[in-house]
Amino acid sequence: MNEVLGQAVAIGSIGVELKKLWEADEAATNATLMNLAIYSEKEGALEENSEAIVSLTREHACRAILVELQVEHPTKSIEAWVTAHCHLAHGRKTVCCEQLSFRLKGRVLGRMRNTLFANLNSDLPLVFWWQGDLSRVFEERLYRITDRMIVDAADWTDVPAGFQRLQQAVTDSRCQMAVQDLAWTRTYQLRLGIAGLFDDPVAQEMLLEAEEVQIVAQSQHWVSAWMLVAWVATQAGWTYTSGEGGSFFFQRADGQPVQMSWQSVDEGAPVGSISISGGSTSVTVSRERGDSHLALELSSPSHSVKRIAPADPIDTVDLVAEQLSRGGKNSLFRKIWPTFFTMLGIEVIPGC
Repeated sequence: MNEVLGQAVAIGSIGVELKKLWEADEAATNATLMNLAIYSEKEGALEENSEAIVSLTREHACRAILVELQVEHPTKSIEAWVTAHCHLAHGRKTVCCEQLSFRLKGRVLGRMRNTLFANLNSDLPLVFWWQGDLSRVFEERLYRITDRMIVDAADWTDVPAGFQRLQQAVTDSRCQMAVQDLAWTRTYQLRLGIAGLFDDPVAQEMLLEAEEVQIVAQSQHWVSAWMLVAWVATQAGWTYTSGEGGSFFFQRADGQPVQMSWQSVDEGAPVGSISISGGSTSVTVSRERGDSHLALELSSPSHSVKRIAPADPIDTVDLVAEQLSRGGKNSLFRKIWPTFFTMLGIEVIPGC
């Protein structure tokens, strides 16, 4: 018995062991609304992700399937465990979600895929949280059956290559696979704050003559910052233009430039602030380190607005929970891809 992962079982007897687990449990309900698979190639990920499932199943009933693949291990092997995560109401177990965990070692790509497929609840959608780079394991037979793919581009070692693979996967799925990037999720409340400030006629007038976008973000979260800028440009109808020395700016519809000013920092919120300015008017959304709220400000000579709004979670598991709660096809994220991909220097595949 593994205290975190549960009862060790033989691969061929998982169904039998799950049945025994539920027969021995006092839970009133075995709740399952989706398959939630979490894949990682990091050693020790199973135990970490089991803790994440404890948190996620408080609000999201699922069959959790955790996979850890140590592809460079010299010998081939596979281990499996089953357990259940139960939550209490009035002192009694009322809802439980089952968890299947698999640790594979060696070059067992085909067996990993078959093990996952064999243990899905086929009547339910598959949400796949892929942790780390999109390795060679990320292939068509896997993502064609995935309804929702969750990734975090902030963890990728080669961001342009990662998005090229992800874009191809969406195309291969005939645009049916929804993609949710936690780097994008980190900007959700920032985007709401900016959009709320631009409800003001003064801000709307300034946007027509915007001159500069200034953004401050942690160095490891530059992808979120660029996504946020791509969203502003897409919504405003600006066109991306690269400059000398790796700099870039945008062109407004009237052909005038909007300069991009980017500051990378080692501390603070993932995205610390974004400011859009034109003439003597500016719109700013910022977040101090450790603050759970955003500061929203519209400033002009004749008019000013100041208020606060909720900030996005910092913890990765909390971000996944937020994304699971929202659901949807994440069409706005896909809408920014042409601008964002052009900023990354990768080709946009037409059709989706």
